Amino acid sequence: MATSLAKAPSKQVLRVPFVARVVVAMALGALVGWWFGPKVGRLGEIGAVVIDLIKALAGPLLFFAVVDAFLRTRVKLRSAGLMVGISLINALIALGIGIGLSNALRPGDHLAATRPALGESGAATARVLRTIDPVSEIAGYLPKNVVQPFLENSVITIVILAVLTGAALRHVKNEQERNNEDGIKVVEALVSTAFRTVETMLGWVIMLVPLAVFGVVARTIGRDGVAPLFGLGWYVGVALLGLAIQVFVVYQAWLVVVARMPLRRFWWGARDAIIYAMGSSSSLATLPVTLRCLDKMKVSPQSARLAACVGTNLNNDGILLYEAMAVLFVAQVYGIDLSATQQLAAAGSCLIAGIGIAAVPDAGLISLALVLATVGLPVEIVPLLLTVDWLLSRCRAMTNVTSDILVAVILDRYGVGREEMLAEPGPAGWETPRA
Repeated sequence: MATSLAKAPSKQVLRVPFVARVVVAMALGALVGWWFGPKVGRLGEIGAVVIDLIKALAGPLLFFAVVDAFLRTRVKLRSAGLMVGISLINALIALGIGIGLSNALRPGDHLAATRPALGESGAATARVLRTIDPVSEIAGYLPKNVVQPFLENSVITIVILAVLTGAALRHVKNEQERNNEDGIKVVEALVSTAFRTVETMLGWVIMLVPLAVFGVVARTIGRDGVAPLFGLGWYVGVALLGLAIQVFVVYQAWLVVVARMPLRRFWWGARDAIIYAMGSSSSLATLPVTLRCLDKMKVSPQSARLAACVGTNLNNDGILLYEAMAVLFVAQVYGIDLSATQQLAAAGSCLIAGIGIAAVPDAGLISLALVLATVGLPVEIVPLLLTVDWLLSRCRAMTNVTSDILVAVILDRYGVGREEMLAEPGPAGWETPRA
């Protein structure tokens, strides 16, 4: 009896919603900052520590996610081609919306007057970025060894290594299956375990976000008052506007012109998954609800599993749009003018960074830290963005889940998903059903 009572308080703490913890942290930080003023400036270092931990784990997570995807899934070429084509079109549109809105509305200008101070490394980065050579940068993404990309958090190089490793392991696995050998299963189990381990570690770090939010808000309010928080309103507004355009204009155009499904039927059938994604902030956690919604919408199991279980690694429109907008926002805050070539390079980094980790809660913030480091922009502002990411992460997840359902509907409309599709147990503890 005494033991159970002793454990009860900790369970109650864990049941407090993440959003509630972030809101409470913001309120306490604002109160402390208002009361003590600039004296609490050192509290802002908490946010920097959390971001450093996220960056340290995000690279390995991305690597193992891509390798695990190669080992776990195999689909027909025609089915995969159509799915990739639809996902790529949506991804390019999302990137275009994010970049276009950020260039047109320039939300970063509203925070420039109270921007976070750059450290020595950040100032050096800003100076280098103005004279960056795109050709040299692209050549620099090619891996020179297997360690340096993780030390430098170079997302493109990490993905190149992951694709090469995953493709090679997939080839070996196919050979062993033809020869009735199973030696690759040991490697497969190790990769899956490593992916789940890093994901768990990163989940623990994300639990520290409310503490980081408290420190950042306290420092910001103590130093600059409430002006930076009003500036973040433009950041949130532009991001939400972009996501709304993607969902209610782009996706509905697909439904009307290509899928030819009544809009009422689509939104009524998808409502449970969309609402659940808003609450869980993860397309992976929403997967069972997504499959159930697609079943109620009379979408074939093959199309549903192909789009929701396999395609979820590609349908990252919410993350891509957010990151494209956020990268330019950071540049505008620090007065860094990005050329068209540099913006395209940043968009390419966003596209690659989103592969494989969209299902992880708060993946957009995790990959944003990688993208900023990859394209050479300061990361000092990222802790301040934590204060509002609890809202944006849910909207990103909702967009990604809507994209999964849309792709499944289109695949089913053209009968591609009815082809035989093989999918094996997936990462993070869930099982992808077999056709």
